Amino acid sequence: MDLMLAVPGAIAIGLSLGLLGSGGSILTVPVLVYLIGQDEKVAIAGSLFIVGSIALAGGLQFLRVGFIQWRSVLLFGLPGMLGTYLGAMLSAYVSGVMQLALFAVVMLIASALMLRPIDLQRTEVSARAAWKIAVDGLVVGVITGLVGVGGGFLIVPALVLLGGLSMHQAVATSLIVIALKSFSGFYKYLDVLEQQSLELDWKTLGIVTALGIIGSVVGSKLARRLPQDRLKRWFGYFLIVMGIYILARSGPAALGLNS
Repeated sequence: MDLMLAVPGAIAIGLSLGLLGSGGSILTVPVLVYLIGQDEKVAIAGSLFIVGSIALAGGLQFLRVGFIQWRSVLLFGLPGMLGTYLGAMLSAYVSGVMQLALFAVVMLIASALMLRPIDLQRTEVSARAAWKIAVDGLVVGVITGLVGVGGGFLIVPALVLLGGLSMHQAVATSLIVIALKSFSGFYKYLDVLEQQSLELDWKTLGIVTALGIIGSVVGSKLARRLPQDRLKRWFGYFLIVMGIYILARSGPAALGLNS
């Protein structure tokens, strides 16, 4: 592993998380696969560890101000942990290139949500139905476990629309949910990787995680001075390009079309 490649990749992950909040973690898998050169499954497992650690560090900052809603953490987080574990379990039966192709599809969905976000200020909030929150948490969890994204771009709207939380509460609560889900999936991936004779590069994980946490702190400070709508629009276009690129590279192999 080239440490010189890990450093800019880790900083990019952290800055995007700090600047954009939900959606930033979707850079982690491409950085690990294309910039550092890791195997797809190793990268997805590592992404869960990195994203979970950065989310936990961010979530702890909200403990003092009381934004974290623990009822929603339980209703969304526990099913999310189960879903992520199941998604990681399912990954043992899915090829790495297929996982990468699915990841590209999720990336394109994330780009669409960034370019045409749900107006959470105007959308009518539904009743706080516990089963709706739990089902949503389970589904997002499976996606997280299968492709290695934190899913904040799906969790925050769900917490606002289904859980009745304010935006500040939803963002803070989502960080704890993402951490719980990510570590649950990562735990299962340790078993999956062992079965397939694959190993994590703990040195890389440590460097990327540490620099990612630092980058997220810097990014959150910069975010107060930069136009959020414009940043998310640019990032959305970037995700489209990246999603198409990854899909073009992994799609044919996933469908068995490579000669």
